[in-house]
Amino acid sequence: MKETVLSPPVAIRALRPGDLEAVVAIDQAIEGRSRRSYIRRRLDAAIREPARHVQFAADGAQGLVGYVLARLLRGEFGRRQTGLRVELVGVRRDEQHRGVGQRLLDALVEYARRKGVVELRTAARWNDHVMLRWLDAMGFELSADRIVDCAVGDGAYRPERDDATEPAPARRGDANDYSAHAGNDYEQLARDTADLRAMAPDDLPAIVRIDRLLTGRDRGEYMRGQLAEALDDSAIRISLVARLDDTVVGYLMARSDLGDFGRSEPVAIIDTIGVDPEYAHRGVGRALISQLFANLGALRVERVETIVAPRELALAGFLFDCGFAPSQRLAFVRAVN
Repeated sequence: MKETVLSPPVAIRALRPGDLEAVVAIDQAIEGRSRRSYIRRRLDAAIREPARHVQFAADGAQGLVGYVLARLLRGEFGRRQTGLRVELVGVRRDEQHRGVGQRLLDALVEYARRKGVVELRTAARWNDHVMLRWLDAMGFELSADRIVDCAVGDGAYRPERDDATEPAPARRGDANDYSAHAGNDYEQLARDTADLRAMAPDDLPAIVRIDRLLTGRDRGEYMRGQLAEALDDSAIRISLVARLDDTVVGYLMARSDLGDFGRSEPVAIIDTIGVDPEYAHRGVGRALISQLFANLGALRVERVETIVAPRELALAGFLFDCGFAPSQRLAFVRAVN
């Protein structure tokens, strides 16, 4: 399925803060509800950190008729190649099927080429047939990555997640070391095994140090951007650090929002998790997950989601042991060539 030839022509330009009302109106007509706060945060984030965001608008004879918002991926869960995640795309109803979406995506691909970005990524529900047909027409393919999620359930106690018991050890050097099996003789909760608190800017040096130990690479710039996003670019601050022996030994970076990929419920997204190798097998990873769910339950966030690459068997096993399962949403990818 291909979009028809564009008529009348449109001009592609960078999305601006003044476009907020037009974007909100188009999005509301498509989704049936207003997502003003989410869209405002996306536009504000692009202004605050232009190197991490790219957003285009399509102007027709009567003003803005379409938009696309994307975010740069630099190293989530140990990825080495850069990508752009398409977070929001929309075309005014009376301008649909005229090639506006194609023009916007072409602009995104051209930007990716100039910046050395190798792929575009996005996601959609398996039964969102309109979006699936458009993704197919735009050259996207089903990704080998799998989205997994878990209902928060008011943060209620679940032994597989909250007991201080860990699965088999993750391999050393994995950027996501989730700790390992430990006894639970005293019915201790996982989150009681470490001092857990909200992440703060001062935690960056410790986070970069742990990431370097796990990956063998200095990803200070990436981790600095992730921390800024976790603290400033989310509806709710939910990222955590774990401390033992008066030092940061683990971290979990997550964000919560309502809006990207057409979500209809408040969702928390885990971007990365890491544990100092010297403190592996002591339940730190499970403690971070347990505390995250407890916090989200109090905040009425309904679901936690993340993406697992095929090679991340330790991560998949850890998440499944904590109650995660395959999501109803599918991951898609398009190579930039």
